[in-house]
Amino acid sequence: MSFKKAKITILDLDLKGCLYLNHFSKSQAVIHFFKGISRLGDGLFWGVMLLSLWVLEGLFYIVQISYVMMSGLVGTGIYKILKQKTTRPRPYQVHQVICLHEQPLDHFSFPSGHTLHAVMVSTVVGYIQPMLLILMLPFTILVALSRMVLGLHYPSDVLIGALIGAMVASTIIATAPFLNIVL
Repeated sequence: MSFKKAKITILDLDLKGCLYLNHFSKSQAVIHFFKGISRLGDGLFWGVMLLSLWVLEGLFYIVQISYVMMSGLVGTGIYKILKQKTTRPRPYQVHQVICLHEQPLDHFSFPSGHTLHAVMVSTVVGYIQPMLLILMLPFTILVALSRMVLGLHYPSDVLIGALIGAMVASTIIATAPFLNIVL
């Protein structure tokens, strides 16, 4: 299979996945549910998780919490640079069959910043306090799904966002001992 043919196949699969998930937005209940998930994923849910970590672990963990918040800045920097460099249009902008159900926070699709941050925060906070994963893992999956159901991202945007989030989180966890931070 040639590179050009493989590229077309990947793009076709990406569109098919986006169409399949966006199709679920035919129901107003589904739209409202995923809009709520998406808005909580803007930061409120993660703030509650960080506050919960502080309550569960005590004042000693303020350093870890600030480190997690600083890592959020790193994640934001990475995804903003990628969005500016790739300038991939959002699915609803390219394909009229994709229904948009939530206003995007920025102009471009690649990668999904919501998914990046969801995976990153869930991984790091879950490493610090595994009990919180009971809430964070299902919510992270719902955030990722919301981006496609609402017509904002392709599956590849979400997948790459998740991979970047996992890499940032892994780096944070791996470097914390060298920075005298106990995670």
